[in-house]
Amino acid sequence: MSKVKTTFFCQNCGAQYAKWQGQCNSCKEWNTIAEEIIQKQEKTAWKSETTSSSKAPKPLRINEIDSAQEIRMDTTDGELNRVLGGGIVPGSLILLGGEPGIGKSTLLLQISLKLPYKTLYVSGEESQKQIKMRAERITPSGDNCYILTETKTQNIFKQIEAIEPEIVIIDSIQTLHTDYIESTPGSISQIRETTAELIKFAKETNIPVILIGHITKDGNIAGPKILEHMVDTVLQFEGDRNHVYRILRSLKNRFGSTAEIGIYEMLGNGLREVSNPSEILISHKDEELSGTAIASTLEGMRPLMIEIQALVSTAVYGTPQRSTTGYNAKRLNMILAVLEKRAGFRLGAKDVFLNITGGISVDDPAIDLAVVAAILSSNEDIAVNKDFCFAGEVGLSGEIRPVNRVDQRIQEAEKLGFSTIFVSKYNKIALKNTGINIRLVAKIEDVASELFG
Repeated sequence: MSKVKTTFFCQNCGAQYAKWQGQCNSCKEWNTIAEEIIQKQEKTAWKSETTSSSKAPKPLRINEIDSAQEIRMDTTDGELNRVLGGGIVPGSLILLGGEPGIGKSTLLLQISLKLPYKTLYVSGEESQKQIKMRAERITPSGDNCYILTETKTQNIFKQIEAIEPEIVIIDSIQTLHTDYIESTPGSISQIRETTAELIKFAKETNIPVILIGHITKDGNIAGPKILEHMVDTVLQFEGDRNHVYRILRSLKNRFGSTAEIGIYEMLGNGLREVSNPSEILISHKDEELSGTAIASTLEGMRPLMIEIQALVSTAVYGTPQRSTTGYNAKRLNMILAVLEKRAGFRLGAKDVFLNITGGISVDDPAIDLAVVAAILSSNEDIAVNKDFCFAGEVGLSGEIRPVNRVDQRIQEAEKLGFSTIFVSKYNKIALKNTGINIRLVAKIEDVASELFG
């Protein structure tokens, strides 16, 4: 027998060392280096029929390469198609990460049941009966979907040869193991080796593979960082489990943009695509209430209209509170300081609570103007007209700064029926003959006089 070969891997970043040491030189974490067996057998996991007989590729001039657009596989899910850039590319490897219970397995099972392609759904975490119960809750049909509960890659490849699927889904990569690496499932060497086997299979057969990945407490995908470099596309499924809305965003995409997002609503019978997210993020009420304002923001390339709620009240205990939900607390403190110093509003002795409805978090500075409008509305106890919306960044001197892609924001506001939008007068607006009234403002005082006289 050959001698057992071991090495040391950092469980945080995947760096390899010849001997154990207390601190990883790459990520500077302590006590993350563990010993793993890496002795491999001579044979490979996926046997290619064409590898030995095929000729080595030759270099081509760039103008000789066929530039025909890549054919994509329609997932029948408009939100997923948008995030992927138009569909699944044959032979690609897609990694989907997200918190436990966020709906990763539900999303992929729901899609696999609706796909017009023969799909093999491999689960190492649930039994076939459990998956069947979930499938019946989601949709009664699914003639093209095959369910396999297996964790050994050699057995999975045997079933793939027998069934000949057109798409393979693995739930999850941390549960797989191969006989050619003697370490536990979920270890760095097992994740690296099983992913390499699946990449070899996908590229040689032109069959796309979708992997589900666990994430760490920091929100990063578990396993070595090299896992994200090996795959073609990395998707992140986000959301608060206490709210019904989920956001699917692309962190890496070799075949499309990473600026697109998909929005879903979690229901009892699965995930529903949300084609117009602005409607669900704006509450519908008959009477106008003070302390609310509508902001025009961008999530990736997608314009959204969101509702900002503010509550300003006298500080009861002497020390004023500053509380935010879905908005940066330091930016709120900055805006309050600007309102007090530049515009003369006395808010230093008052509690200020700020909330973005729908349970989403927004980093876009273009919502600053709506935050100002909501705070002043609550402070003056005068409602902002529900047909008004805002898109502008607030500077430290109280000026309203221009924001990017203002034309898209204006078009979205007009489409949703708003009558007036407040933007910076320094924005260059290319739109002509719009049906919405565009109010150009330069300072916070201009906005306050327009809204509250």
